[in-house]
Amino acid sequence: MENFNYHRPATTTAAAALLKKAKDGKYMAGGHTLLPTMKQGLASPTDIIDLTAIKNFSGIKVSKTTVTIKAGTTHMEVATSKDIKKAIPALAEMAGKIGGVHVRHKGTIGGSIANADPAADYPSACLGLGATIETTKRKIEADKFFVGMFETALKAGEIITAVHFPIPKKSAHQKFPNPASRYALTGVFLSQDAKGKVRVGVTGAAPKAFRATDLEAVLSKDFSAKALAGVAVPAKGLMSDMHATAAYRAHLIGVLAGRAVDAAK
Repeated sequence: MENFNYHRPATTTAAAALLKKAKDGKYMAGGHTLLPTMKQGLASPTDIIDLTAIKNFSGIKVSKTTVTIKAGTTHMEVATSKDIKKAIPALAEMAGKIGGVHVRHKGTIGGSIANADPAADYPSACLGLGATIETTKRKIEADKFFVGMFETALKAGEIITAVHFPIPKKSAHQKFPNPASRYALTGVFLSQDAKGKVRVGVTGAAPKAFRATDLEAVLSKDFSAKALAGVAVPAKGLMSDMHATAAYRAHLIGVLAGRAVDAAK
């Protein structure tokens, strides 16, 4: 790890100014990706801008229609929130499965979404619930946010401030975790709204999180695991690696979607 300048600003405006001034600056929320990358010598930023001291950067607010989670809120806070458990229980359950207890106490929702790891859990929840990501400059629909592997629609200096999740009629999260890292080998977050429309967000299977639109169309007509029988998820475009082939991941998407339907509440 190379030497770097460490900053802990109190506002997003100050954070953006520090990043603009730095030769190669990086924002840090939980640090669970940035710090290991630096230790491995894969990144050597000149400046680290720690966002954890920004005022009013964490917190949860639930209205009749929406769950709003500020960017600095930790996975553990999401997992243990009584309000979220009541409004979107699947979201709290998902957060409780992220990494180990130390990761959940330090990692943040904003950091996870901004990092856009293809195997992270929150991207599937954003897509599966139709979330809106709010930043210091604008609001971005989840469908337009995840652009590629570790790539998002965020512009230089832009900071995620909150994520707004519409409260669905039913939802569920199912994942097949890597036994070592707990990252999703494949994960599915599914929701049904009051009109019966279904969204299915998938993570861990492709270079970026995506929606399984074929499954959505079937489940919007018949919300049952039986309706998915015979619906083949194409393996084209999915990842193959030492853990699983693209065909196996395609199979997992269908299996996990069926389990999510049965578990939805």
